[in-house]
Amino acid sequence: MQGELLREGQSRSPREDQRSSMERLRPDRSRTDCPVLLSERLVLRAPHEDDIDALAHLANNANVATMVSRMPHPYTVNDAADFVRRTKAGAIGKCVYAITKADNGAFLGCCGIEPTEDPATVEIGYWLGEPYWNKGYTTEAAHALIDMVFRTRPDVEQIDARCRVTNVASRRVIHKCGFQFQGSGLAASLALGSNVPVEWFRLDRKTWISLRSWGVLR
Repeated sequence: MQGELLREGQSRSPREDQRSSMERLRPDRSRTDCPVLLSERLVLRAPHEDDIDALAHLANNANVATMVSRMPHPYTVNDAADFVRRTKAGAIGKCVYAITKADNGAFLGCCGIEPTEDPATVEIGYWLGEPYWNKGYTTEAAHALIDMVFRTRPDVEQIDARCRVTNVASRRVIHKCGFQFQGSGLAASLALGSNVPVEWFRLDRKTWISLRSWGVLR
């Protein structure tokens, strides 16, 4: 969170100076908004330097990169290191998580939420390394992330998700999480260097509550 700027010539009181010093000693407030998430098989936590090699290996795959909007291809170790650095600096969205296995800590991919122009709406994104596809990990991670948003952020009323029209697996995850189709359009793909057709989905708080009460989302 950025500190408040003083107008030119304005001075601080001793109490303000003390408060400013205390603020600098506190951990990044944004991290308290992004708690570690646990599910049956997964731990979702902040990316760190130990993930760089696995991240570079799994992300350097055209089958992954062409299905997300902002992943370059080829994807290098330097790209992975820069990604970790920027997540620590809070430069990528609001919450970015490494998806890891609970039993052995293996890095599987990433997911996260980021704010939109509407304060009541956030957007969810995710990707998983190809060796871990079709095992239910993405849906499990998305459920944990969605639950965190609606349970801890009362100001958020809906979560948006987008996927390429050709991304059948991602669309299946979105449907399993209770999102409803809103429309279609174009979005930029960094890996392809062009715009691609995408579909837009939304999950609102009332629908999430209903699905939770029905036991549809677990």
